Amino acid sequence: MDFFTVPTVKFQLLYVFFVISHARRRIIHFACTLNPTAEWVLQQLREAFPFDEAPRYLIFDRGCPFPSLRASIRAMGISPIMTGYQSPWQNGVAERFVLSARSDLLNRVIVLNEKHLHRLMKEYVA
Repeated sequence: MDFFTVPTVKFQLLYVFFVISHARRRIIHFACTLNPTAEWVLQQLREAFPFDEAPRYLIFDRGCPFPSLRASIRAMGISPIMTGYQSPWQNGVAERFVLSARSDLLNRVIVLNEKHLHRLMKEYVA
């Protein structure tokens, strides 16, 4: 899982959260928000892994602003794995998706608002 930011036409920062499967490099779940909180991220993880579909491991970087999230991930039966400090290559699959999304889509479009970003990302992921 990872986050990346997208500026809007009014210079607001929107956050895109996504969970990607390393096996097939497929986006399992994504969501956009203006203000991510630990509760919001936990809800997104519940939506990404409904029922008993949770993976054994979840890789994320130390840039995740919610230290309390690790305990919640463990409670879901997932082993959290944090990448090293300033080591984006340790989660290269997620970082490559961010680069692709930016170069293929977000560097070519001015995002208007959260709804617009969600629609653009939905089309891109599909």
